[in-house]
Amino acid sequence: MDIQTLENWLWDAACVIRGPLDAPKFKDYILPLIFLKRLSDVFDDEIKRRAQEFGGEKTLLHLLEQERQSGHVSLVRFFIPEHARWEAIRRRTSGLGQYLTDAVRAVARENPSLAGVIDMVDFNATAAGQRIISDEHLAALIEVLSRHRLGLYDVEPDILGRAYEYLLRKFAEGQGQSAGEFYTPREVGVLMARLLEPEPGMRVYDPACGSGGLLIKCHLRLVEKLGTTENIESTEKFSVNSVVKRLPSHIKPLRIFGQEINPATFAIARMNAVIHDIEADIRLGDTMRQPAFRDTAGRLQTFDLIAANPMWNQKFGQELYENDPFERFRYGIPPSSSADWGWLQHMLASLNERGRMAVVLDTGAVSRGSGNQGSNRERDIRKAFVEADLIEAVILLPENLFYNTTAPGVILVVNRRKRHHGEILLINASQQFAKGRPKNYLAEEHIETIAQIYHRWGNVGANGSSPDGSSPQHAIITREEAARNDYNLSPSRYVSVNGKEDVLPLEEVLVRLEEAEEERAEAERALREVLFRLGLN
Repeated sequence: MDIQTLENWLWDAACVIRGPLDAPKFKDYILPLIFLKRLSDVFDDEIKRRAQEFGGEKTLLHLLEQERQSGHVSLVRFFIPEHARWEAIRRRTSGLGQYLTDAVRAVARENPSLAGVIDMVDFNATAAGQRIISDEHLAALIEVLSRHRLGLYDVEPDILGRAYEYLLRKFAEGQGQSAGEFYTPREVGVLMARLLEPEPGMRVYDPACGSGGLLIKCHLRLVEKLGTTENIESTEKFSVNSVVKRLPSHIKPLRIFGQEINPATFAIARMNAVIHDIEADIRLGDTMRQPAFRDTAGRLQTFDLIAANPMWNQKFGQELYENDPFERFRYGIPPSSSADWGWLQHMLASLNERGRMAVVLDTGAVSRGSGNQGSNRERDIRKAFVEADLIEAVILLPENLFYNTTAPGVILVVNRRKRHHGEILLINASQQFAKGRPKNYLAEEHIETIAQIYHRWGNVGANGSSPDGSSPQHAIITREEAARNDYNLSPSRYVSVNGKEDVLPLEEVLVRLEEAEEERAEAERALREVLFRLGLN
């Protein structure tokens, strides 16, 4: 199956339940079923393949049952009980909702690593006394999903993973504002992986991993660079040869770590990793309050690379920063109106001594507070980062890329071992996009050009432009120049495109207003304290 056939097939499945379900709910029902079908088809293939080693399928199943009784299954990656296998589900003619629910729960019992992943949905659930999705709609969905196999020889993990992310993107288009909680546009993730260029065996972390896309892009980039092509020859059952790319056995894969606060999104991330055939340690929990990855002494674990797109301008109370047991906020306490620099400091504390990170933030994170008289918390934290020579690059992205806003974002690159000390590369890529519906997107040539400017430190093609002359404008500033501009690191301040002036997005205006209100309230509290001491109550 090519990617287009696969995408069309999966979207046909989504359309089957468009009547009884709103678009935001599609993924809750379809993704676990696709996942179950993949597990079931792969299980069947593993049984057929390994039966030859053990003298027949009957002997293998007997050995497998013995392993199950001992509590440790090694002959197959995941054991699928007979009644949860796809053909058994397809034969079911009544009580399908409860049967599916029982099936996914049985898979979770047999495979503890899938608990809380595949069994999150009750296919028999009701609302106001009515079934949310009827047995008739479920049966139609299963028939559509039964058109093609998803086994080892039918579709490669990367192709299936791309189709899986295609569905996530389609769901995001229907979900609007809340889509940003689980999905970062694919091409933004590809660009971030190109900026980080992971190496074999590296530990890669995303503290707000959503559906796991940024971590998976890092894995795929390593495979793209160092993988070797393999031919899967046709057999009696599979008549089409295919060529796949895999890491050779002597190349260490990445070690993947992520944390996600939303249980449903956590489940998608775990499924996404298995679909891509990646070993990943994804944990459920609140990263800012209870970071999951700690050593035996209770300190934060550290990583080689971090790729993240945390929720923009998240609001946390001051007590979280002031009473932090992990000492993450050494560069300053962020305002309650925006946790952007709180997230950045958590990630910095999670980087090892040679670590690098690429983080998507709203544009205001690199400019708010600059030019203000007196102190400003975000500006002061930026100043501390610049003075510590941590910020390597800031890339301004185009508008209308993200599903939860039309505003542009920035990618901020932090490097504990900068290649060019005392310098910051600013890239204005605001015009590097292709028009799409409903969202713009970065084409491959845009990703390639931006990545080249970063890796070559601005030296791309003749006269600093790409061969077609469409290179984003960029500037390299010193720490002293950043200080003269009051630590405003917005690329558009230093590099204009077509003479256009910046217009603040509405979301940014509201954040700045909240920040100003917070500063005013602090000033009033300080004034009241002074008056009280003077006896002027």
